[in-house]
Amino acid sequence: MEPIAIIGIGCRFPGAENPESFWDLLRSGGDAITEVPSDRWDIDTFYDPNPGIPGKMSTRWGGFLNQVDQFDPGFFGILPRRAKLIDPQHRLVLEVAWEALEDAGVVPAKLAGSKTGVFIAISHNDYDRIICKDISRVNAHHGPSTYHCIAANRLSHLLDLRGPSMAVDTACSSSLVAVHLACQSLRTGESQMALVGGVSLILSPEETIASSHARVMAPDGRCKTFDASTNGYVRGEGCGVVVLKRLADAVRDKDNILAVIKGSAVNQNGLGNGLTAFNGPAQQAVIFQALENAEVAPAEISYVEVHGTGTPLGDPIEANALKTVLMRDRSLNQPCWIGSVKTNIGYLESACAMASLIKVVLSLKHQEIPAHLHLENLNPRISLAGTPISIPTECQPWSVDTAPRRAGISAFGFGGTNSHLILEEAPVLPTAVSDSKRPVHLLTLSAKSEKALRELATRYETYLQSHTEVALEDVCFTANVGRSHFPYRLAVVTQSTTQLREQLSAFVAGRETVGLASSQGQTPKSRKIAFLFNGQDSQYVNMGRQLYETQPVFRQTLDRCDEILRPYLEKSLLEVLYPVSDKTLHLTKNTYNQPALFALEYALAKLWQSWGIKPSSVTGYGVGEYVAACVAGVFSLEDGLKLITARAGLMHIPLAQVAATIQSAVNGCNALATLPTTVKETRYTFKQIAQAVTYSTPNIDIVSSFTGKLVTDEIATPDYWFNHLQQSERFASGSEQGSDIYLEIEEVAQYGSSDNLELQLPGLCQAQSDWQQILESLRELYLLGASVDWSNFDRDYPYRRLQLPTYPFQRQRYWIEETDSPTELSR
Repeated sequence: MEPIAIIGIGCRFPGAENPESFWDLLRSGGDAITEVPSDRWDIDTFYDPNPGIPGKMSTRWGGFLNQVDQFDPGFFGILPRRAKLIDPQHRLVLEVAWEALEDAGVVPAKLAGSKTGVFIAISHNDYDRIICKDISRVNAHHGPSTYHCIAANRLSHLLDLRGPSMAVDTACSSSLVAVHLACQSLRTGESQMALVGGVSLILSPEETIASSHARVMAPDGRCKTFDASTNGYVRGEGCGVVVLKRLADAVRDKDNILAVIKGSAVNQNGLGNGLTAFNGPAQQAVIFQALENAEVAPAEISYVEVHGTGTPLGDPIEANALKTVLMRDRSLNQPCWIGSVKTNIGYLESACAMASLIKVVLSLKHQEIPAHLHLENLNPRISLAGTPISIPTECQPWSVDTAPRRAGISAFGFGGTNSHLILEEAPVLPTAVSDSKRPVHLLTLSAKSEKALRELATRYETYLQSHTEVALEDVCFTANVGRSHFPYRLAVVTQSTTQLREQLSAFVAGRETVGLASSQGQTPKSRKIAFLFNGQDSQYVNMGRQLYETQPVFRQTLDRCDEILRPYLEKSLLEVLYPVSDKTLHLTKNTYNQPALFALEYALAKLWQSWGIKPSSVTGYGVGEYVAACVAGVFSLEDGLKLITARAGLMHIPLAQVAATIQSAVNGCNALATLPTTVKETRYTFKQIAQAVTYSTPNIDIVSSFTGKLVTDEIATPDYWFNHLQQSERFASGSEQGSDIYLEIEEVAQYGSSDNLELQLPGLCQAQSDWQQILESLRELYLLGASVDWSNFDRDYPYRRLQLPTYPFQRQRYWIEETDSPTELSR
């Protein structure tokens, strides 16, 4: 089978709000079982220690989530009055799936229209029972609010996903069966990505009463799997979602691979001892099939997360089936551990296998095996003597003699549908190394409200306090590339994780701090950005050197300009711009400073454009207008550099230098063969060169620096540039470009005014380092709602995705109340 990568996880389990806290619970041997909360039902009314009493349950215990009545409908575009009717299981799937995508560094909006599949395991309909206690509440919204298929379909609809979308119900094996189906869909190409989840909530007492009458509930409320005292299980609830991709695709896309699914299998008990009875031979068969599909030998499995319900008959059947499989060709020096997460959080039914899967993913990541709880004396019907199979009673290192670590996961439905999955630790991929590193970085955070933004900043501050080992560039990369960007925005220019933590702390406390700014959820609108290109004498020695040394797009563009200019200049452009010493002799000469300025401004424009900052118009004066025309497609870079080199020969320098410069330009474009000896002849030569240039109508609006008006066809003529040569360098007093934002490619002393001007952002300036200035301008553009291509922003750097804090949903209570009128609910 083609291996499948797990690249993101999200979860809410008893005692754990996210994967990190879930691991903390497991690693510490936490027991999340509590008495039934009063907001579910009055346990004193329903409890009776004697099983089988009509209307009574024989347990007071369970594994419960907090605030299952809470939801943030506005985040998902759901009307508050409709949120009351939606099954909280569906609501939980929306939130946890979003968190899983964020954990994977996948921006949900980028999945729109994609072949992304959704497979959700779900079995219970407790909320439907609550609604139907008053039959008059049932209305046209009932089906879309409570039917199981909608748990998957609503997520597909919300994100505009075009792959398979289905609910899966095989009882306790549902989650693992959903994973199996998703892997098949990925392998056939039916899906290019898959969201797989399991959800189960305990909202009404009926199912617990039924299980009590079936005498499978543990009176003490603990799953004592494999223990001699085992006497049933305890119900639990939760939701888990994983993001899957084909391994080859995940490697190609440089995803954060958490673990690899090597193979899986599903089968059925068929006619056995009973519909709900465990079947040892069927369990053996499904495990063997999964191993065969994964091309993994039984002896290569070093851990198995068992189904492990904790029943006196079920545990021995499973343990003996496992022993039969695992001991095939296994020597006594090849240990294998077996354990069950149900001892920590209870039996999550349709979500239980998702809890098992996420536990093993986290165990592989941390290379530790958590303790299996409540084991004091092994069930006498289970014998592990003479085998290397053990049950861990303490958290311990997951050691193997030969890599990689591999685990099996079992899930058996009480209707007879069995599933098993083979999981392998993430491959160790080569780490790219680059000498090009930014000395300063930009972090962006955003939310749909100011309160949520502050909570998100708090989460990042807390994360940085507890993850001091992370690289700042990886934090910024993940947050910028792997998150949605909402109207309330925060952006921080920072140099270290320590500084960033201090900056975020100041923001949370409402204090001003250097490098950080935020925006107050401005109404989204299309931002018109104008590029402004400066004229002569704005260049300086080592201008852009920091960018040249650390930014490939900028460097490659300057290198190309240098290559084009070599026939026309005695000295290399790069030698002039970035001399070994700080001598400015050559850069002060027009012969060099105008081509140098052109090349610098053009390289900066290309850099901004590579980051998704596209100008709606361009303008410039002097040399800058040539760059503006080149950026707008009026002439090619080669022709633009020929023109500017010829122009440089006319700008107040001795005729001998004019002759040498113009002759080079003439030869470069096959124009005149003689040397001009007067200014008149030199201008004539420039005109000849201008006539040899290939022109095109601009593809971006160009505003004339002389008239302040748009120019179109006339700028694509030799006469325009010959006339331009004879006019002084200046800006017109007014401008018709109507842009919100002026982005200077360098500092501009004077610029055209506009009634709609919202912000003028400086480009490079000598008083500040290149990256500091560039990132400060990018920060302001982001805060104003500009659409930044963050993937291209970081494409040339070997950064990696981290598992960063997820969105802080702003939840409120949405629940069917006795006082809700049927008329109000049906609106």
